[in-house]
Amino acid sequence: MTGKSTRAIHGHGYYDKTLGVFKLPIYQTVVFEHPEEGGVPRKGDRGFDLKYSREENPTVRGLERTIAELEEAPYSLAFSNGMSGISTLYLSSLQSGDTVLIGKESYGVTQELALDLSRFGIKTIFGGPETDALIERIDRNVRMVVVETMTNPLLRVLDINRIARRCKETGSRLVVDGTFTTPLLYRPLKNGAWVSLHSTTKYLSGHNDSLGGVVSINSEDDLQELWSMRRKVGSIITPFEAFLCIRGLATLEARFEAQSRTALKLANFLSSHPRIKEVFYPGLKGSPYRKVADRLFERRIYGGVLSFKVKGGQKKVMDVMKKTKVIKPAPSLGGVESLLTYPLLGPAMTMSEKLRQELGIDESLMRLSVGLEDEKDLEADLDAALRSS
Repeated sequence: MTGKSTRAIHGHGYYDKTLGVFKLPIYQTVVFEHPEEGGVPRKGDRGFDLKYSREENPTVRGLERTIAELEEAPYSLAFSNGMSGISTLYLSSLQSGDTVLIGKESYGVTQELALDLSRFGIKTIFGGPETDALIERIDRNVRMVVVETMTNPLLRVLDINRIARRCKETGSRLVVDGTFTTPLLYRPLKNGAWVSLHSTTKYLSGHNDSLGGVVSINSEDDLQELWSMRRKVGSIITPFEAFLCIRGLATLEARFEAQSRTALKLANFLSSHPRIKEVFYPGLKGSPYRKVADRLFERRIYGGVLSFKVKGGQKKVMDVMKKTKVIKPAPSLGGVESLLTYPLLGPAMTMSEKLRQELGIDESLMRLSVGLEDEKDLEADLDAALRSS
């Protein structure tokens, strides 16, 4: 299989030749029968004998195989949500005395969790928000570097290839959160990253109806450590949520392409709107991140999320969120419904005022996740809300 959609649809590899079933079912079971010969599982054995679904499940395994196909990676592990994937990764990979470097503009809860590790003797530092400034902070004292391919909420595109080269020089482990870009645009494991991470809640599932996270990795030894920690902390995704994600993946390419095309049209529309101060989207010709995006991404699309600043400050922001009809005011992104988010009450809520000012996140900023509605309906909805008094 070479095509992305083919991998997304058939990557789980399931086929029951007795029944002629090629759709992976939900194995809603806790236990698996002991083998007749008894015995104990071998180290590294991820079979189902002598296990139950806190450790392994056939539906979950099908999801992991599909993600691995899309990432062109040997191994993937699925988790109950993106944060459980990050927390399990921290627990399995860090020890007292280690230092973690996190991009300044990244998901606030990822930052909070890393800072909480100080009670275990793990130090967290921050770098960025631009590529050069982040690279300057990577040295041999940094055990792990955590960055987002496209940052939230201002859509900066980091040069992950350069960051990966620096991490190789210092022996640091690079963790890349590709939730905004998906494996369709960029696959960090092919470019020197240690781990590729996604919140499947977003584009991979794609319907705003399931939670999940996934980690992909190249090393079998590192996989075993991560799997072992997942088994102990119980952070595996449920079979039903895994099934929903597998269903969503089948339409990932079609959805992401359509959402990206609409996002670019809306970004251009808003760029000339009299009620808008500034638009942030790497696909815009004037974006400072267009060149690095074109160099990194496998196709000339730029995702389905854009941000913009409205004239009138917070009062106008609240007014717009109340008056859109098609677009819903809600957190999250990547689903079929368009969602409007106020970053000060979402991804940037836990950031300090000083950091928000440095990043350019102020009370006039809004983030739009573009769904699959008709572009003209979304444009009219935004225009009416923005022009209302």
